[in-house]
Amino acid sequence: MIATYGADTARWFVLSDSPPERDVQWTEAGIEGAWRFVQRAWKLVNDANTALASTPVPGEANDGPATEMLKSAHRAVAQIGGDIAGLRFNRAVAQIYELANAIGRFLPQVSESPSQVRLDALRAATERFVQLFAPMTPHLAESCWRVLGHDTLVAEVPWPTVDESYLTDDTVVLAVQVNGKRRGEIEMP
Repeated sequence: MIATYGADTARWFVLSDSPPERDVQWTEAGIEGAWRFVQRAWKLVNDANTALASTPVPGEANDGPATEMLKSAHRAVAQIGGDIAGLRFNRAVAQIYELANAIGRFLPQVSESPSQVRLDALRAATERFVQLFAPMTPHLAESCWRVLGHDTLVAEVPWPTVDESYLTDDTVVLAVQVNGKRRGEIEMP
């Protein structure tokens, strides 16, 4: 999501999470929202880079939060790839927001206990995050890619692959209703 102003013409280009067929009133609030996300993405990548510089501590090989982070990243790659191919850019942007939220929730866990598994998951998720928003905000993506220590351009890197094993869940949450009212949830294998 980015807003840029062309000097030669009065045109705003804003990536929005609204469907393109919907009539949208362009407002400064929308531009400010785009700007806030660009700033948030920049801060998120820099915070992740700071965490990645941590010295790893011993940790478990089977780490639940790291696995959840990788699941979020791989699901985002699968959905965004399909959305871009289907020209559903608004849905792709919404998935980028969700991945940013997942990384934001994972960062404090990495800072508390920077095990090698968590650091690897954070690096993989952050790199995918940058690759996923690169088609929408290429200049920001290239700067973020440099911050993560890459010497190549993100535009030259192949689209991230999806590991199908991260797309399935071991458990499913079922809602329990009594007389049409939700009373609870059950987690089942």
